[in-house]
Amino acid sequence: MSDSSVNLSGRRTFLGGLLGAVGLVVTAAAAWPVWRFLAPQSGAGELEKIVIARGEVSLEQAHFFNFHGKPAVVLQVTPGQFAAFSAVCTHLGCVVKWVPEKQEFLCPCHAGRFSTEGKVLGGPPPKPLELLPVALVGDQLQVG
Repeated sequence: MSDSSVNLSGRRTFLGGLLGAVGLVVTAAAAWPVWRFLAPQSGAGELEKIVIARGEVSLEQAHFFNFHGKPAVVLQVTPGQFAAFSAVCTHLGCVVKWVPEKQEFLCPCHAGRFSTEGKVLGGPPPKPLELLPVALVGDQLQVG
């Protein structure tokens, strides 16, 4: 074998290995978001509770917050009576807003309307807002 054929073979081997490594990195980079989307979330976070000061939730006013990475809302319907819901509309996943004049939640995407109990009042949502457990402990609300 001549020196040039060995040198050419070594280059081909090196370039083939480099191409394989780059392909592996690109495949891993593309597969990671898909894996994170499809893989189930760890159950440890489901046991966590969110604590909100009672003073942050005024009578007949809504207080929005994040609950396990998703928008949620707590509402003081009557003095001392609180209700917490997922703030994600059950139609297409838009975040609802509170309309104090009407005492209802409104989805800005397709005009879905929800009551202070989370029930559907009108529009296209197929089911009520997801109810979250809420408890008053001293001067704090515990959601979750």
